[in-house]
Amino acid sequence: MTAQQLKEHLFSLADAEKAKILSGFFKTGPGEYGEGDVFIGVSVPMIRSLVKQYKNEILLSDAELLLGDAVHECRLLGLLLMVALFDKADAAGKKEIFESYLSHTQAINNWDLVDLTAYRIVGTYLMDKERSLLYSLSESRNLWEQRISIVSTWIYIRKGEFGDTLRLADILLQHKHDLIQKAVGWMLREIGKRDKKVLIDFLEPRYRNMPRTMLRYAIEKFSPEERAYFMKK
Repeated sequence: MTAQQLKEHLFSLADAEKAKILSGFFKTGPGEYGEGDVFIGVSVPMIRSLVKQYKNEILLSDAELLLGDAVHECRLLGLLLMVALFDKADAAGKKEIFESYLSHTQAINNWDLVDLTAYRIVGTYLMDKERSLLYSLSESRNLWEQRISIVSTWIYIRKGEFGDTLRLADILLQHKHDLIQKAVGWMLREIGKRDKKVLIDFLEPRYRNMPRTMLRYAIEKFSPEERAYFMKK
């Protein structure tokens, strides 16, 4: 199975009406964060089905070719194939896929592409390693690399490790873009679902100065009374 054959299969599933909806949802208009991105209208479950069907028949080089495509669903297919390859790779293979992922961040240029893959590859690879890379990504001029930095920590949160998430949240605390505010708030909420006290201790000295979007995401699971308290200026 070649990258071209995978692309042809993907295009056979295209839906023009769904493509219009996705183009609006992912803000592809002039001046929007996804400006110029191209959708053909294939759902994530359908793409996952292709991954399941072909994950044992493709090479990393095929996934990389898909990741270089202008079509959003092709890039997502390439990334999810990289995740599948990463999951079954040995140590050397995981390192190669991790490095490939980071070398293609210009193509990982929408929030779904980041959110479905960053913690599975970057976060997982760094699980037992030094993590300064995440802090370098958080200081990047590339919005999506910044989002990769914080979303990659989701895998640590799931294992009860909150330190990197909290430190990165502090670095990104005053970020102006709502896509970073939402990502930070989401990761803070994930911490709160596991240890509410840790989240409250983080919020108490900061909530008055946090972007409202970030704060709303972080306290989404709180009671109405708690939300009202934290949303006070």
